[in-house]
Amino acid sequence: MRLQSILGYGAGLLALAQFSLASATAETEFEAEPEVIAIAVFPEDNAFGHVVNGERNKIVINVENKSGRNVTLENIAGSFHYPESNKLVKNTTAVPFKLPLLEGGKLQLPYQFYSEFKPGDLRLNIWLEHTVDGQKYRVTAYDSIVSIVEPEGSWFDPKLWITYLIVLGIFGGLGYYAFLSFAPLPKKKKAPTVSAPVGTVTATGAGGYQEEWIPEHHLKKPKARKGKAKSGGLTSGDETSAAELSSSETRKKGKK
Repeated sequence: MRLQSILGYGAGLLALAQFSLASATAETEFEAEPEVIAIAVFPEDNAFGHVVNGERNKIVINVENKSGRNVTLENIAGSFHYPESNKLVKNTTAVPFKLPLLEGGKLQLPYQFYSEFKPGDLRLNIWLEHTVDGQKYRVTAYDSIVSIVEPEGSWFDPKLWITYLIVLGIFGGLGYYAFLSFAPLPKKKKAPTVSAPVGTVTATGAGGYQEEWIPEHHLKKPKARKGKAKSGGLTSGDETSAAELSSSETRKKGKK
């Protein structure tokens, strides 16, 4: 009986020693992680924490070293997740710092990131990584739901006006091309050319005329036919010339 009691006491002491050793190891491991506090907040002009697509979104991380040791701030990074499933949407760009933070020191670090998501709610997680004695640790600085919004439009935005002008120019060119394709312009008809008179027109009396306006083939006397020339008769051209001469002589006599 005594032997069994001694063995029982020995087993109990061994179990207690193991439990004490495990507790000491856990406390040592817990105390080994440095106490570094990081809290991220949006600026005052973005009190509701809106994340604007296509713009540089800014957030400020307040860091305080309470570890009792010197630490080195390595980088700040983040990620977007779906609120319901916590599924990763996209990681943000990590910004390296490599800044030493002494024991009890405080520091503010700016962090900027871009967003190109559909408008809605997403969960934003931002963390700070630091090292102590070559060991790397991660501290969560921000973990909350944010609203993804589109940038507000302005009538005085030059980028917006340039976009409108480009679009209007493209549609105007397409419309003009379609008009020329389906409704071609009518061809211009050339007006008939009228030859100008060679000389000035002068009015004459009732019975007078000017030879310069008479075509040459009317002024020339046609050649007499050989048969009639031999017989001594007058041709039709001679008769016309005789009649003209007689009429001109009569007019001259009347003028006298």
